[in-house]
Amino acid sequence: MPEKNKKRLQLKADLALLGVSFIWGATFVVVKNALSSIGPFYFLGIRFMLAFLFLLAIYWRSLPKISWSLLLAGCLIGIFLFGGYAFQTVGLQYTTASNAGFITGLSVVLVPAFHASLNRKAPGLSATAGIILSVLGLGLLSLEESWHLNPGDALVLLCAFCFALHIITVGHFAPSFHPPTLAIIQIGTVSLVSFLLGAATETWPRHFTPSVWLALLLTAIPATALAFLIQNNVQRHTSATHTAIIFTTEPVFAAISAYLWAGEVLSLRQVFGCALILAGMLVAELGSEDRGCECGRRYNGRGTAY
Repeated sequence: MPEKNKKRLQLKADLALLGVSFIWGATFVVVKNALSSIGPFYFLGIRFMLAFLFLLAIYWRSLPKISWSLLLAGCLIGIFLFGGYAFQTVGLQYTTASNAGFITGLSVVLVPAFHASLNRKAPGLSATAGIILSVLGLGLLSLEESWHLNPGDALVLLCAFCFALHIITVGHFAPSFHPPTLAIIQIGTVSLVSFLLGAATETWPRHFTPSVWLALLLTAIPATALAFLIQNNVQRHTSATHTAIIFTTEPVFAAISAYLWAGEVLSLRQVFGCALILAGMLVAELGSEDRGCECGRRYNGRGTAY
C-alpha cells in the first residue's frame, strides 16, 4: 500500500480512537453516579452483557467460524480488559481518585515500553515527546498538590499494566482475526468474570434506580459495544503507542464533562494539564515515526493471517 494511503488510514484510525476516548470520558459522570446504587462488578457484568448481546444480534452469523486460536485470543484480551477495571475498582477503595487517575494514565508509558521489549524497537522522537507531554499533563490534571503514596496505588498500577497489555494484545491480534467476533469474545469474557466476582462479593440490588438505567443505556452500546468494536477495527491501522497517547485524552473529556454537567470547577493547573495532554497527542500525530500497525499481519476473512 502506498505510504500516502497508509498515513490517511492511520489518521482516520486515530480520529476514531479519539472519538472512543471522548465517549469514555463523557460517560464518567453518569457511571460515578450509578455506582452509588449498584456494585461495580454487577454493573460491569450487566454493561458488558448488554454490549455482548447487541453485537451478537448483529454478527451472529460469524460465530460458526470461530476457531480455537480466535477464542483464546479474545479471552486473553478480555482478561486484560477485565483486570484493568477490577484492579482500578478495588484500588480506588485504598487510594485517592487523583492518584488512581494519574497511575492509570501511566499505561501511556507502559505500552511503548512493552512494545520496545517485544520488538526491540524504541518509540520514535515524536512519540517519545508525546508520551512526556501526556504524562506531565496527567500529573497536572489528576494529582493534588500534596501528593503521597497510598496502599491502593500498587493495585491501580496493576490496572495500568492490564490496560497497557489490552492495547498491546488488541494491536497484535486484531489484524489476524475478524474484528467484530474478536470484540464479542472479549466483551463476553469481561461480562462473565464480572458476574462471577459480583456474585461472590456483592449483593444484587433490590431495584435499579434511574441513574443506573441511564448509565447502562449510555455505556452498554456506545461506550462498550461500539467503542471496542471500533478499537478492534481501527487499531490495525495505527500503532499501540499512538493508541495509548490518544487514550490519555479520556480524563480531559471526563474533566470537561464534569465541568459542564456536574458543576465541578477546573483550576488553572488542571486546564494547563489538559492542554499538555492534547499537545502530546498532536505532537505524536504530526510526527512521521511509528506509522501504521506494529504487526505485519492482515485479516483475510477466515480468521487466519497472511
